[in-house]
Amino acid sequence: MENALLVGLSRQMVLERQMDVIANNVANVNTNGFKADRSMFEEYLNSGAHEDNFIPSDRRVSYVQDRGTFKDLTQGPTELTKNPLDVAIDGQGFLVVQTPAGERYTRDGGLTINNQGQLVTASGNPVLGNAGPIVFQPTDHDISIAADGNITVLEGINRIDAVRGKLRVVSFADAQKLLKEGSNLYSAGAGVAPAPDTASKVKQGFVEKSNVNSVIEMAHMIDVTRTYTQMATLLQTQSDLHKSAIEKLADVPA
Repeated sequence: MENALLVGLSRQMVLERQMDVIANNVANVNTNGFKADRSMFEEYLNSGAHEDNFIPSDRRVSYVQDRGTFKDLTQGPTELTKNPLDVAIDGQGFLVVQTPAGERYTRDGGLTINNQGQLVTASGNPVLGNAGPIVFQPTDHDISIAADGNITVLEGINRIDAVRGKLRVVSFADAQKLLKEGSNLYSAGAGVAPAPDTASKVKQGFVEKSNVNSVIEMAHMIDVTRTYTQMATLLQTQSDLHKSAIEKLADVPA
Protein backbone atom coordinates (compact mmCIF):
# COMPACT_ATOMS: atom_id res chain seq x y z
CA MET A 1 0.00 0.00 0.00
CA GLU A 2 2.90 2.36 0.71
CA ASN A 3 4.07 1.94 -2.89
CA ALA A 4 0.59 2.79 -4.19
CA LEU A 5 0.56 5.96 -2.12
CA LEU A 6 4.01 7.00 -3.34
CA VAL A 7 3.18 6.29 -6.99
CA GLY A 8 -0.08 8.23 -6.68
CA LEU A 9 1.68 11.14 -5.01
CA SER A 10 4.34 11.29 -7.75
CA ARG A 11 1.56 11.37 -10.36
CA GLN A 12 -0.25 14.19 -8.59
CA MET A 13 2.93 16.26 -8.36
CA VAL A 14 3.46 15.90 -12.10
CA LEU A 15 -0.17 16.77 -12.84
CA GLU A 16 0.13 19.93 -10.74
CA ARG A 17 3.15 21.11 -12.72
CA GLN A 18 1.48 20.14 -15.99
CA MET A 19 -1.52 22.28 -15.02
CA ASP A 20 0.82 25.25 -14.45
CA VAL A 21 2.19 24.85 -17.99
CA ILE A 22 -1.29 24.59 -19.51
CA ALA A 23 -2.56 27.59 -17.52
CA ASN A 24 0.36 29.70 -18.76
CA ASN A 25 -0.42 28.69 -22.36
CA VAL A 26 -4.08 29.63 -21.95
CA ALA A 27 -3.14 32.97 -20.37
CA ASN A 28 -1.09 33.80 -23.49
CA VAL A 29 -3.58 32.72 -26.12
CA ASN A 30 -3.83 36.35 -27.33
CA THR A 31 -0.14 37.25 -26.92
CA ASN A 32 1.47 38.10 -30.26
CA GLY A 33 4.23 35.70 -31.23
CA PHE A 34 3.87 33.55 -28.11
CA LYS A 35 5.15 29.97 -28.32
CA ALA A 36 3.41 27.32 -26.24
CA ASP A 37 5.26 25.15 -23.73
CA ARG A 38 4.85 21.36 -23.62
CA SER A 39 5.58 19.01 -20.73
CA MET A 40 7.99 16.07 -20.92
CA PHE A 41 7.63 12.93 -18.82
CA GLU A 42 9.68 9.83 -18.15
CA GLU A 43 9.40 6.63 -16.13
CA TYR A 44 11.44 6.51 -12.94
CA LEU A 45 12.17 3.06 -11.54
CA ASN A 46 13.06 2.43 -7.93
CA SER A 47 12.69 -0.37 -5.43
CA GLY A 48 10.30 0.03 -2.55
CA ALA A 49 10.95 -0.58 1.14
CA HIS A 50 12.85 -3.86 1.47
CA GLU A 51 14.66 -6.15 3.82
CA ASP A 52 18.20 -7.13 2.81
CA ASN A 53 17.80 -10.61 4.27
CA PHE A 54 15.44 -11.69 1.47
CA ILE A 55 17.21 -13.61 -1.31
CA PRO A 56 14.89 -12.72 -4.26
CA SER A 57 15.43 -9.19 -5.55
CA ASP A 58 12.67 -6.67 -4.96
CA ARG A 59 10.37 -5.76 -7.81
CA ARG A 60 11.11 -2.25 -9.03
CA VAL A 61 8.35 0.30 -8.62
CA SER A 62 7.49 2.55 -11.56
CA TYR A 63 6.96 6.25 -10.82
CA VAL A 64 6.27 9.14 -13.17
CA GLN A 65 8.66 12.08 -13.32
CA ASP A 66 8.42 15.32 -15.28
CA ARG A 67 11.73 16.07 -16.97
CA GLY A 68 10.80 19.66 -17.78
CA THR A 69 9.26 21.49 -20.69
CA PHE A 70 10.09 22.21 -24.28
CA LYS A 71 8.96 25.04 -26.55
CA ASP A 72 6.53 24.47 -29.40
CA LEU A 73 8.20 26.66 -32.03
CA THR A 74 5.68 26.10 -34.79
CA GLN A 75 4.64 29.31 -36.48
CA GLY A 76 1.39 30.87 -35.34
CA PRO A 77 -1.27 32.27 -37.68
CA THR A 78 -0.74 35.77 -39.06
CA GLU A 79 -3.31 38.53 -38.72
CA LEU A 80 -3.68 41.48 -41.08
CA THR A 81 -3.52 44.77 -39.15
CA LYS A 82 -2.74 47.21 -42.01
CA ASN A 83 -0.48 49.05 -39.56
CA PRO A 84 2.72 49.86 -41.53
CA LEU A 85 4.84 49.39 -38.40
CA ASP A 86 3.58 45.86 -37.69
CA VAL A 87 5.67 42.97 -38.99
CA ALA A 88 5.31 39.20 -38.96
CA ILE A 89 8.24 36.89 -39.61
CA ASP A 90 7.58 34.09 -42.07
CA GLY A 91 10.16 31.52 -41.02
CA GLN A 92 12.19 30.62 -37.94
CA GLY A 93 13.75 34.03 -37.37
CA PHE A 94 13.52 36.41 -34.40
CA LEU A 95 13.64 40.18 -34.13
CA VAL A 96 16.50 41.54 -32.02
CA VAL A 97 15.66 44.14 -29.38
CA GLN A 98 17.77 46.12 -26.93
CA THR A 99 16.88 45.84 -23.24
CA PRO A 100 18.62 47.09 -20.07
CA ALA A 101 19.89 43.50 -19.62
CA GLY A 102 21.32 43.29 -23.15
CA GLU A 103 20.10 41.95 -26.48
CA ARG A 104 16.96 39.86 -26.41
CA TYR A 105 14.86 38.16 -29.09
CA THR A 106 11.15 38.17 -29.88
CA ARG A 107 8.56 37.10 -32.44
CA ASP A 108 6.18 39.88 -31.39
CA GLY A 109 6.06 42.25 -34.34
CA GLY A 110 3.53 44.72 -32.95
CA LEU A 111 5.82 47.76 -33.20
CA THR A 112 5.44 51.49 -32.57
CA ILE A 113 7.56 54.66 -32.62
CA ASN A 114 8.47 56.27 -29.30
CA ASN A 115 8.98 59.97 -28.48
CA GLN A 116 12.61 59.78 -29.63
CA GLY A 117 11.59 58.46 -33.04
CA GLN A 118 12.90 54.96 -32.30
CA LEU A 119 11.16 51.85 -33.55
CA VAL A 120 10.20 49.96 -30.39
CA THR A 121 8.23 46.94 -29.23
CA ALA A 122 4.98 47.17 -27.27
CA SER A 123 7.11 47.04 -24.09
CA GLY A 124 9.18 50.02 -25.23
CA ASN A 125 12.38 48.12 -26.10
CA PRO A 126 14.20 49.51 -29.16
CA VAL A 127 14.20 47.21 -32.19
CA LEU A 128 17.70 46.76 -33.57
CA GLY A 129 18.75 47.00 -37.17
CA ASN A 130 22.06 45.93 -38.66
CA ALA A 131 23.54 49.29 -37.59
CA GLY A 132 21.81 49.67 -34.22
CA PRO A 133 18.43 51.13 -33.21
CA ILE A 134 16.19 52.24 -36.07
CA VAL A 135 15.34 55.95 -35.81
CA PHE A 136 12.82 57.92 -37.86
CA GLN A 137 12.74 61.64 -38.54
CA PRO A 138 9.69 63.79 -37.67
CA THR A 139 9.09 64.43 -41.39
CA ASP A 140 9.13 60.75 -42.39
CA HIS A 141 5.99 59.23 -43.88
CA ASP A 142 4.91 56.33 -46.07
CA ILE A 143 7.05 53.81 -44.19
CA SER A 144 7.80 50.71 -46.25
CA ILE A 145 9.32 47.49 -44.89
CA ALA A 146 10.55 45.05 -47.52
CA ALA A 147 10.58 41.27 -47.23
CA ASP A 148 14.30 41.36 -46.41
CA GLY A 149 13.65 43.82 -43.55
CA ASN A 150 14.92 46.92 -45.34
CA ILE A 151 13.05 50.03 -44.12
CA THR A 152 12.53 53.00 -46.42
CA VAL A 153 10.50 56.18 -46.05
CA LEU A 154 9.48 59.25 -47.99
CA GLU A 155 11.12 62.21 -46.32
CA GLY A 156 9.77 65.76 -46.15
CA ILE A 157 7.39 67.57 -48.45
CA ASN A 158 9.61 66.80 -51.43
CA ARG A 159 8.94 63.10 -50.94
CA ILE A 160 12.57 62.03 -51.11
CA ASP A 161 13.28 58.32 -50.70
CA ALA A 162 15.44 57.60 -47.65
CA VAL A 163 16.64 54.41 -45.96
CA ARG A 164 16.21 54.21 -42.18
CA GLY A 165 17.81 50.82 -41.61
CA LYS A 166 17.31 47.11 -42.00
CA LEU A 167 15.64 44.91 -39.41
CA ARG A 168 18.09 42.52 -37.83
CA VAL A 169 16.52 39.07 -38.10
CA VAL A 170 18.41 36.16 -36.54
CA SER A 171 17.89 32.44 -36.04
CA PHE A 172 19.46 29.76 -33.85
CA ALA A 173 20.89 26.33 -34.56
CA ASP A 174 19.02 24.99 -31.52
CA ALA A 175 16.22 27.38 -30.60
CA GLN A 176 15.10 25.03 -27.78
CA LYS A 177 18.01 26.39 -25.76
CA LEU A 178 16.52 29.88 -25.77
CA LEU A 179 15.31 30.98 -22.35
CA LYS A 180 11.95 32.66 -21.83
CA GLU A 181 12.33 35.82 -19.75
CA GLY A 182 8.81 37.24 -19.70
CA SER A 183 7.46 40.21 -21.67
CA ASN A 184 7.53 37.89 -24.70
CA LEU A 185 11.35 37.97 -24.81
CA TYR A 186 13.96 35.25 -25.14
CA SER A 187 17.59 35.27 -24.10
CA ALA A 188 20.34 33.10 -25.52
CA GLY A 189 21.33 30.27 -23.20
CA ALA A 190 24.83 28.92 -22.66
CA GLY A 191 26.52 28.02 -25.92
CA VAL A 192 23.76 29.62 -28.01
CA ALA A 193 24.68 32.29 -30.54
CA PRO A 194 22.41 34.09 -33.02
CA ALA A 195 23.15 33.89 -36.72
CA PRO A 196 21.84 36.18 -39.47
CA ASP A 197 18.69 34.70 -40.96
CA THR A 198 18.32 35.33 -44.68
CA ALA A 199 15.73 32.59 -45.21
CA SER A 200 12.95 34.19 -43.14
CA LYS A 201 10.79 36.87 -44.76
CA VAL A 202 9.26 39.95 -43.18
CA LYS A 203 5.58 40.69 -43.84
CA GLN A 204 4.58 44.32 -43.31
CA GLY A 205 1.14 45.08 -41.95
CA PHE A 206 0.76 41.70 -40.24
CA VAL A 207 1.43 40.29 -36.78
CA GLU A 208 1.99 36.68 -35.81
CA LYS A 209 -0.54 35.50 -33.25
CA SER A 210 0.05 32.97 -30.50
CA ASN A 211 0.39 29.35 -31.64
CA VAL A 212 -1.71 28.21 -28.65
CA ASN A 213 -4.90 26.40 -29.64
CA SER A 214 -7.34 27.41 -26.91
CA VAL A 215 -9.73 24.49 -27.57
CA ILE A 216 -6.97 21.89 -27.30
CA GLU A 217 -5.48 23.53 -24.20
CA MET A 218 -8.86 23.63 -22.44
CA ALA A 219 -9.36 19.95 -23.30
CA HIS A 220 -5.95 19.20 -21.76
CA MET A 221 -6.89 21.21 -18.68
CA ILE A 222 -10.10 19.22 -18.22
CA ASP A 223 -8.20 15.94 -18.71
CA VAL A 224 -5.57 16.89 -16.11
CA THR A 225 -8.26 17.96 -13.64
CA ARG A 226 -10.13 14.67 -14.01
CA THR A 227 -6.95 12.62 -13.69
CA TYR A 228 -5.96 14.52 -10.55
CA THR A 229 -9.41 13.85 -9.05
CA GLN A 230 -9.13 10.14 -9.89
CA MET A 231 -5.72 9.96 -8.23
CA ALA A 232 -7.09 11.71 -5.14
CA THR A 233 -9.88 9.11 -4.95
CA LEU A 234 -7.35 6.27 -5.35
CA LEU A 235 -5.14 7.68 -2.61
CA GLN A 236 -8.10 8.09 -0.29
CA THR A 237 -9.12 4.46 -0.93
CA GLN A 238 -5.60 3.25 -0.19
CA SER A 239 -5.51 5.34 2.97
CA ASP A 240 -8.81 3.83 4.12
CA LEU A 241 -7.50 0.31 3.48
CA HIS A 242 -4.36 1.11 5.43
CA LYS A 243 -6.40 2.47 8.34
CA SER A 244 -8.70 -0.58 8.31
CA ALA A 245 -5.74 -2.96 8.30
CA ILE A 246 -4.16 -1.21 11.29
CA GLU A 247 -7.44 -1.27 13.23
CA LYS A 248 -7.90 -5.01 12.61
CA LEU A 249 -4.31 -5.85 13.48
CA ALA A 250 -4.68 -3.88 16.71
CA ASP A 251 -7.88 -5.70 17.60
CA VAL A 252 -6.44 -8.24 20.05
CA PRO A 253 -8.84 -11.13 20.83
CA ALA A 254 -9.98 -11.22 24.45
